[in-house]
Amino acid sequence: MEIKGKTAIITGAASGIGLAAARELIKYEIKAVALVDRSPAVHEFAANINAEAGRDVAVPFQGDTTQDEFRQRVFAELREACGVVNILVPAAGITRDAIAVKLNKEKGVAQLYPVETFREVLEVNLVAPVYWALELVGQMAECRFKQGLKRWHPSEGAQGVIVFIGSVSSQGNKGQIAYASTKVGLEGAASTLMIEGIFHGVRTAVLHPGFTDTPMVRALGEDYINKHVLPATQIGRLIRPEEIADAICFLVRNSAVSGQLWADAGWHPLPT
Repeated sequence: MEIKGKTAIITGAASGIGLAAARELIKYEIKAVALVDRSPAVHEFAANINAEAGRDVAVPFQGDTTQDEFRQRVFAELREACGVVNILVPAAGITRDAIAVKLNKEKGVAQLYPVETFREVLEVNLVAPVYWALELVGQMAECRFKQGLKRWHPSEGAQGVIVFIGSVSSQGNKGQIAYASTKVGLEGAASTLMIEGIFHGVRTAVLHPGFTDTPMVRALGEDYINKHVLPATQIGRLIRPEEIADAICFLVRNSAVSGQLWADAGWHPLPT
């Protein structure tokens, strides 16, 4: 699908992969991109991007991606101002890492990963991205209905693309019982939307990044990164956000690529 002239929404766009993806889309002359984030910094980044681009292309939205009303407002306002949304990258995510079962050796009592924490990660990393994706498909279905269009035909060209942000942790990673579960869940959601969404001309894919130089990964600490991440990565460094953004745009532009794409820099967990 041609990116030029299209409209996009990126969540988690005030840092890391989300911000890099927005900048990359602008290189392809996208018409408008909504930067969605809970951080107020999203307004500053949008202003900077517009200054760099020399046009008003980035539209900031500050809010909680798990809230239905906020999600619906973003889609409605962008649709009214720029037309139907064609591209979605729901990149907002959190980690709440801890060992799933930790034994207190003095008392002989097992401490389980808190269920409320699991649910928090589930809402942000799985439920929210899925419903942002459903919002795009729903909007596309309504738009096509108003035009008198029914089942999409390949001759029309792709109408929309959803790129979920998975993770190498979906293969399993120590201390990430909740995070890894949500990333595997995105694979199942994407597999279903690939079948259902294409009726309306919407493709779906999952990009699985390896350890990328983002605030989320840096929060692990330099000691952890040097001991447990870099030795297990073939290129011997963290992946740059711009490299992941390039892979996102590749998935958007190349309709022959479906399913899952791994941008993991050859990372494999070290034996414990």
